[in-house]
Amino acid sequence: MTAASTTATTVLQATQSDVLQEIQSNFLLNSSIWVNIALAGVVILLFVAMGRDLESPRAKLIWVATMLVPLVSISSYAGLASGLTVGFLQMPPGHALAGQEVLSPWGRYLTWTFSTPMILLALGLLADTDIASLFTAITMDIGMCVTGLAAALITSSHLLRWVFYGISCAFFVAVLYVLLVQWPADAEAAGTSEIFGTLKILTVVLWLGYPILWALGSEGVALLSVGVTSWGYSGLDILAKYVFAFLLLRWVAANEGTVSGSGMGIGSGGAAPADD
Repeated sequence: MTAASTTATTVLQATQSDVLQEIQSNFLLNSSIWVNIALAGVVILLFVAMGRDLESPRAKLIWVATMLVPLVSISSYAGLASGLTVGFLQMPPGHALAGQEVLSPWGRYLTWTFSTPMILLALGLLADTDIASLFTAITMDIGMCVTGLAAALITSSHLLRWVFYGISCAFFVAVLYVLLVQWPADAEAAGTSEIFGTLKILTVVLWLGYPILWALGSEGVALLSVGVTSWGYSGLDILAKYVFAFLLLRWVAANEGTVSGSGMGIGSGGAAPADD
């Protein structure tokens, strides 16, 4: 049996217990996961309290969307902590770590696939955009996450990893176009442009960090270790999810009259916009 086939067999035989031991032995990786779980738990309780007095359908929809962000995150990060959504991958020829077993916390892509659409849903509701534009942003975002997962999991070809990375970035460009070009005008008409502008910039700047980390981490050119990359992702998640959702929900709770109307037929029940 060749060395390559032996390595491949080892990867296939790696158990969930082996993965869990590897996670627990890596302080940076393990702490980046548990800190996020703890913060998500606190944020869930905080958001329940912040949204308890909301009455208008549109404001409640925004609240539900923001609540789902930490709910998805705590579930997904628990999967990472248990080793359920983490595995060893043998990097293909041409990769900086070619032939080596690399720990891949691929479950993060599940987090992003289910939580980032909720962020866009909340932003779209805030901007009072139309259904077609909202559908476009959310589907492009899901495409971005799924192709990013493909880029991370491909072990047959180094080139194809970067091909899928490029496709994922193309989906991301479509999302950026909606956020930066289409929705600001909608938010201006809805009277939510000030808070939307803040959240738009926060989202765009932080989301740009994810493909950069992918390229620099073990999935890309391997300049950063798995633990450092994981903390980078966790830090971005904390800011792009929890801080974002807190700022949005706080503003909605204080300005419910502004968001009580809707021009796209979702969340208002046909109510007329109310004065702040």
